[in-house]
Amino acid sequence: MKPVLLAALASALLPVYAQQGPSDPQIAAIVVTANQVDIDAGKLAKSKSKNKEVDQFAQQMITDHGAVNKQAVALVTKLKVKPEASETSNSLKKGGEENIAKLKKLKGADFDKAYVDHEVDYHQAVLDAIDKTLIPSARNADLKELIVKVRPAIATHLDHAKHLQASLGK
Repeated sequence: MKPVLLAALASALLPVYAQQGPSDPQIAAIVVTANQVDIDAGKLAKSKSKNKEVDQFAQQMITDHGAVNKQAVALVTKLKVKPEASETSNSLKKGGEENIAKLKKLKGADFDKAYVDHEVDYHQAVLDAIDKTLIPSARNADLKELIVKVRPAIATHLDHAKHLQASLGK
């Protein structure tokens, strides 16, 4: 079962921008929103999970995605670009809120599995969006460089989440 957030990312980001691509202010808002969604899910996991590996992964998501958001905010401030909400950033935010609401109803191993399954799907969707939409559409060289720079971390998060997912399945 794919989470609503994954569907929102795929349906809102890829087709809408296939022709023209998002603007740099929209990309900035998408980057910040996507990171905040993962930070919020990580904070919830830190408060609910009793699994040491899930807790460590959640802390890594909070730390890493928080650092990316700080870099993104610093960049848009330097460039005097105001992040601009779009259908994609609004869908990401809504999907993140729906995921949190779903996760709040779960406990124990069910929570851990749902959280980690979502992290696998979410990081895959973010990687696809980075490769197919955000990097090709970014016009500002500094913004594009930031996205290219954080891509390997997102790929590492996906690999880590998949490993964690496999270990929870045992």
